[in-house]
Amino acid sequence: MKHLTKEQKYTISCLLKQGLKQKEIADIIGKDKSVINRELKRNQDLRSGKYCADLAQRKYRKRQTEKSKGIRFTNEIRTGIESFIREDYSPEQAVGVMKKQGKETVSIECVYQHIWKDKKQKGVLHNHLRNKGRKYRKRGNLKDSRGVIPNRVGIEERPPIVETRKRFGDRFNHWEKSSISNCHY
Repeated sequence: MKHLTKEQKYTISCLLKQGLKQKEIADIIGKDKSVINRELKRNQDLRSGKYCADLAQRKYRKRQTEKSKGIRFTNEIRTGIESFIREDYSPEQAVGVMKKQGKETVSIECVYQHIWKDKKQKGVLHNHLRNKGRKYRKRGNLKDSRGVIPNRVGIEERPPIVETRKRFGDRFNHWEKSSISNCHY
């Protein structure tokens, strides 16, 4: 069980009153000391700074009731999200606008999953995304061809006539010479 039980909270309260340290309390109730530390910080009385098991339990119950519940992807939400996506809003913007309008909405991840599902069913929602549903290319990829000149011939393979510098364009001009001599590595 993840959460502290009501009995464990009472034990913590009693052991604190006896003057035990958090590590000792953790060993007694069989939890990590970080669990005790978090429990004390989260549930202590804000005015007195003391820990009370009853108050801790009430705060826990309040957090449970206020916690957001999983909202189903209803037809109303679906049509609202899809209309924003078709207007070229990003999923983040679509969810944000619906929240601002006070409408019920789902998570951004849920919207993306809906778009990918639509794409698999030959839908067109993915065409309204910024990257049109294509995957991003990672930098450092071995197959990356950005910045590569196609059919490039290396300088070591240039013809010997270039060394004579008799033709226009073969000359080593003074701009190149001055920029090379000014380089400091």
